[in-house]
Order: sequence, then structure tokens, then C-alpha cells
Amino acid sequence: MDELLSLSVDAPSWRMVFGSLLVAYVLSQAIAGVYAYTHQGLSYSRSFVIALVASGVLAAVLMLTIGGSLARGIGIVGTLALVRFRTNLHDPLDIVFVLAAFTAGVAAGTGNYAIGTLGTLAFLLIAGLLRMSDFGSQRRFDGILRVQLPSTTDDERSLSEVLSRHCKSFLLVTLRQMMQGRQLERVYQLTLRNAQSEASLVSAVTAVPGATGVSLAMQEATVEL
Repeated sequence: MDELLSLSVDAPSWRMVFGSLLVAYVLSQAIAGVYAYTHQGLSYSRSFVIALVASGVLAAVLMLTIGGSLARGIGIVGTLALVRFRTNLHDPLDIVFVLAAFTAGVAAGTGNYAIGTLGTLAFLLIAGLLRMSDFGSQRRFDGILRVQLPSTTDDERSLSEVLSRHCKSFLLVTLRQMMQGRQLERVYQLTLRNAQSEASLVSAVTAVPGATGVSLAMQEATVEL
């Protein structure tokens, strides 16, 4: 066992170090570029894009440092175990991109340039096509509508007619008295007929006699505010 732990390999040549770091940078840069181009939602972070590139290069450095030494590998794993990452990734696909950048760095650091390049290209092609296509989309346009109306039956009937024209379905989820009972704030959960009807819905609800404080918040499952 002592002999196994004492085994080490010769340090890699400067040519291999330079080549590995260059390949790791190019591959992780490509991964970060595709991520930035195809990202959807409000959770975009420039720091995360930079971290993708840096993580690929760092993985290559780690593999070059470890080489074939078991002792070095155990030491580095133990050191990394002490580091805690508290950044919350809002999109599950972000984790996949981090793994892709790290994998590219590992491939470059071990000298498997062909595998790393082909694997990265395959990942970028699949991830790009799936993310830019409608794969997995349910074509639902859900939102929350808030509106204040006088507490009369006629006003509620007029609002229901407007919602019926613009929405596939709607449900009253909250009803709150305001201005000492003279007005009621209504909160509806609704599904629009299409994405282009957002502005027309707001305009139509605002045109309802007595309607004030009209607001529409669209929801998307992949976006975390």
C-alpha cells in the first residue's frame, strides 16, 4: 500500500500543458458561448458564463497536476471537499452546462483531445437544438391578473365576458375588500389563448367601467424571480 501511494509520474511537458490548457479553454469557451446564446428566462448571469470557461480550464489543471499519482488525487479530492459552493442554479440545465465544461477540461487535461472535442461538439449540437426548438414545451400561457372593481354584480359580469373572450380558462383565486368595502380586488389565475393576447387582455380589462389597478403577471416554469 505504501508503495502504491508513493507512485508518481513524471511531470508533463510544457507542450502538453500548453496544448491541454488551450484545448480546455477553446472547448469551455464554446460551451459558454452556446449557453449564453440559447439561454432563456431571467436568471442569466455573466459571472456564470465566465465561470463555465474557468471551470473547464481549472479541470484541465487539476488533471495535469494529478497525472497518474494516486496520492495527489486523494489530496486534491480532500481539498475540494472542504470547498462549499453556495450558488443556487435557477435552471436545471445550468448544472448540465457546468458538468459539460468540467468534462471538457478533464478530457483536455488527460490528453484525450479527440474525445473531448467530439464529445463537446455532440453536447453543444444536442443542447442547442433542444433548447432552441419547441421540445418539451406545453404551449401554455399562464398568468395572474389583478384588477380592482366596484362591488357590484354588473361589473363582475362585464369582467367575466372579457376574460372569456381572451382566455381558455380563468379562476378567481383571491377576493379582497378595499376602500372600506366600496371596491373589491380580484385576483384571477388564467390561461391565455395565445401569447399575443396579453396586451389586448390588459386593454380590454382596463376598459371595463370602474376597473382600476389592472396588472398581468405571466408565469413560466423555467424562470425563477
